[in-house]
Amino acid sequence: MMKKLYLLRILLVIAFLLTVFIPGNIYAATSTKKNETLKDLRLEYERLLKKQQENEKKTEQAKQDIAKKEALIKQSQAELTQAEIDYDEAEKEILNSNEKIEALKIESEKVLLYMQQMEGNNAYVEYVSGASSMTELITRVEAVKQVTGYIQDTVSNLKAEIKRNEELKIELEEKQKEIEKKIANNEAAIKQLHSNIDDYDEYAPEISKEVASAKQLYESYKVKCKQETGSSSEDVLLSACTRIPINTGWTRPLTKSVVTSPIGYRWGRMHWGIDLDAAEGTPVYATAAGVVSGVVYRNSCGGNMVFLNVTVNGQQYTIYYFHLLSYTVKAGDVVDQNTVIGYSGGRTTASYMGGYDTCSKGAHLHYGVAKGWYKTSIKYSNSTVLIPPPLMENRAGYRWTSRY
Repeated sequence: MMKKLYLLRILLVIAFLLTVFIPGNIYAATSTKKNETLKDLRLEYERLLKKQQENEKKTEQAKQDIAKKEALIKQSQAELTQAEIDYDEAEKEILNSNEKIEALKIESEKVLLYMQQMEGNNAYVEYVSGASSMTELITRVEAVKQVTGYIQDTVSNLKAEIKRNEELKIELEEKQKEIEKKIANNEAAIKQLHSNIDDYDEYAPEISKEVASAKQLYESYKVKCKQETGSSSEDVLLSACTRIPINTGWTRPLTKSVVTSPIGYRWGRMHWGIDLDAAEGTPVYATAAGVVSGVVYRNSCGGNMVFLNVTVNGQQYTIYYFHLLSYTVKAGDVVDQNTVIGYSGGRTTASYMGGYDTCSKGAHLHYGVAKGWYKTSIKYSNSTVLIPPPLMENRAGYRWTSRY
C-alpha cells in the first residue's frame, strides 16, 4: 500500500511539473549554429560586406563591358541595315535591267521585222543601192549593222549587270548572316555579363540587403549578450544570449486564405514557395515561435522579406514571408505564434503599379518552410529541402478560415 501511495505521489509531481514547465512553447538555449558566437556573427557580416564590395567592382566592370557590347551591337545593327538597303538596291537594279532587256527585245523584234519587210519589198536593197557613192553605200550598210549591234550589245551588258547584281545579292546575304551572328554573340555575351552581375536565385536577397540584415542581427545579439551575460566578449555563445522557443505544432500565417499557386514548376522555373491570396494590409503571423534570423527591405524581387528560425518537434526550420507591404520585426527578435510579423503587400509594391517589386503581379503572400536554419539566403538544392507548408495542402484552390 505504501509503495502505491509513493508511486502516486511521484506521478502527481510529474504531472504538476509538466503543467508548470510545458504550457505551450518549450524554450531551448540554442543558436542558429551549434556553438555559434557573437564573433561568428561579426565575421559573417564582414564576409558579406567584403563580398558586396567585390561584387560592386565586378558589377562596375561588367556594366562597362555591357556598354561596349551594346555599342558593338548598335554598330552591327547599322551595318545590317545598310546591307539590307544595298540588297534592296541590288534587287531593284536587277528588276530595272530585266525591264530594259524586255524593252530592247521588243525594239529588236521591231527592227528585225522592219528589215525583213524591207528585204521582202526590196526596200533594203533599194535603200542600200540608192546610194550615190561608195562612201554613202558603206555608211548605209553600217547604219543598219549599228542599229542591230547596239541592241545586241546593250542586251549583253544588261545581262552582265544582272549577273553582277545576283552575285552581289549572294554576298550581301552572307554579310547579313555574319552580322546577325555577330549581334547574337554580343547579345549572348551581354546576357552572361548580366548573369555575372546577379548570380543568385530569382528571390535571393541582393547582397546589400543581406549585409544590412547581417549587421542588424549582429548588433541585436551584441546588445542581448551584454544584457544577459554582462560581458562584452565576442567569444560568448549566442545560446547564452537568446533562448529560441521549441514548438510542438504549427499554425497558419493568415486567418483565412486560399492557395493561388503551389510549390512546383511554373513559367519554366521552380517556384520555391506557396502563394496565398491576401488583400494588401492583411496581418501576417508567425506560424511557429522562434527568432527572426533576418529581414530584407525592398528587395527588387520579393519586396520586403522576413525569415524566422524555429524548432518544431525537434526539427529545425526556416519560415519565410515575401512581398510584404511592411514588417514589424527586426533581426534578433523573438516571436511567438501570435506575433504579427508584418502585413501583406504585392499590389502597390509591384513594379507594374509603379512599385519596386518586379516579381509580384498582384496582392498576395509568398510563404515557405525549409528544413534547416538560414538567415536570409536559403540554398535550395532540390524539392526535399522545401516542405509543403504545414496545415495546408500544396494545391491551388485549397482554402481555410482559421489559423489553427
